[in-house]
Amino acid sequence: MKHKILLPVLGVLFIVACRNQESNLDTDIAVPVSVEEIKPKAIEQFITTTGTVLSVKEVTLKSQISGYYYILKNSKTGRPYMLGDFVNKDQEIILFKDEEYENNIKIASQELNLDISKREFEKQQSLYEKGGVTLRELKNAEVDYINAQYAYENAKIQLAKMRIKAPFSGVIIDLPYYTEDTKVEANLSMVTIMNYQKLYMEVNLPEKNFAILKVNQIARITHYTLPEDTLSGKITQLSPAINEESRTFKATLLINNPKTVMRPGMFVKADIIVARKDSSIVISKDIILSKQRGKTVFIVLRGAAMERVITTGLENPDEVEVIRGLKPNDRLIIDGFETLGNQTKVKIIK
Repeated sequence: MKHKILLPVLGVLFIVACRNQESNLDTDIAVPVSVEEIKPKAIEQFITTTGTVLSVKEVTLKSQISGYYYILKNSKTGRPYMLGDFVNKDQEIILFKDEEYENNIKIASQELNLDISKREFEKQQSLYEKGGVTLRELKNAEVDYINAQYAYENAKIQLAKMRIKAPFSGVIIDLPYYTEDTKVEANLSMVTIMNYQKLYMEVNLPEKNFAILKVNQIARITHYTLPEDTLSGKITQLSPAINEESRTFKATLLINNPKTVMRPGMFVKADIIVARKDSSIVISKDIILSKQRGKTVFIVLRGAAMERVITTGLENPDEVEVIRGLKPNDRLIIDGFETLGNQTKVKIIK
């Protein structure tokens, strides 16, 4: 009789145990995932290229005459000019002395002759108005005055060759050494000045990008040693021809470098922005799976992973715009998606 009572009890216990085991199994098979709630944000599509930046303004000044060499003092430092010194436009850097050359210019007599010619011309004008001289005499006096002006201006030009001045504000990047108070010949390099507040770079871009690149498109310029200093540039020139060997075309970018943080000669990266949207659904490329149905991702809906086939738009190396298949506030699975199937039970972890 006891065995008959025990059998139903054991049956009930077995059923309860099975149900508990199934419940535990359901809990165990929930795949842990991380999610991100979708919020619209901006995306840029850009073409990445690399190249060497060069200065827009650079000049090497040469000696135009032979003379005794003197390097002048920098008023800001109190010492002779050196590499790296900043010079303002028209600031004198080097002086040549040559008394014979200076005497041959005759600047004082040229200035005096100009004054005399001017007075004579004014006198002839006055006399001509009164009928005291002929028109020819007046014109001859005017010619003498004009010639005196030319002679005086030419004398000043020749005299200016004895001093080397900065044609624009910039930094001294080369200053060949010459012994002071020794005579140097004409046509020798004296100083090189560079202003690199504006830089340019020439790049060769793949033929496939020809149709989407335009003059004035903005570019972000970065250098690996200056991660915090991103400069702004733009395309200023595009070649209309494709190189038949490399299948590339040439572009020139102008770069603003107001604080001179980037130096000429640096090898930099340029991201040329070809399209931008300010408010779109944007996801990481890393979470997209390629399947027969197309590009897919997973979202969490009522505790399960739901597969979504998406259509993409703008993209860059890291992100892509989704134009169909997702909507704002969807909980997108960003980690743990690799083994999921449609309607797989998931457990959200932080």
